[in-house]
Amino acid sequence: MCNDQGNEFIAIVDDDESVQSALRDLIEADGLSAKCFGSAEEFLESGLLRRTACLITDLRMPGISGLELQARLKADGYKTPIIFITAHGDARVRIQAMREGAAEFLMKPFDDQVLLNRVRAALDR
Repeated sequence: MCNDQGNEFIAIVDDDESVQSALRDLIEADGLSAKCFGSAEEFLESGLLRRTACLITDLRMPGISGLELQARLKADGYKTPIIFITAHGDARVRIQAMREGAAEFLMKPFDDQVLLNRVRAALDR
């Protein structure tokens, strides 16, 4: 289970528990707090949106996709930086995500340090 210490945290939204665990471990090893969600719906219903300092989300998930999650947050006025991670992205989808304000769009597998650098950059914005 992901940590929920302090005020703000990095939200990890991915339907793959092994990805959640690996990302949580990586982020927490870098001194940040993380909380995992198995779906966009779970994240949206959590009541923790305002405490989310940065969101890492998969692109393709059952139910609400990462792009749909981005659109909902934007429509509701949230400016939380979003980093997409995916094994299924194409140039069109990447351009759409970035045009809509994504902080980054990383293809799996990605370098752990690159992700951490993008998270830190998103937090500094």
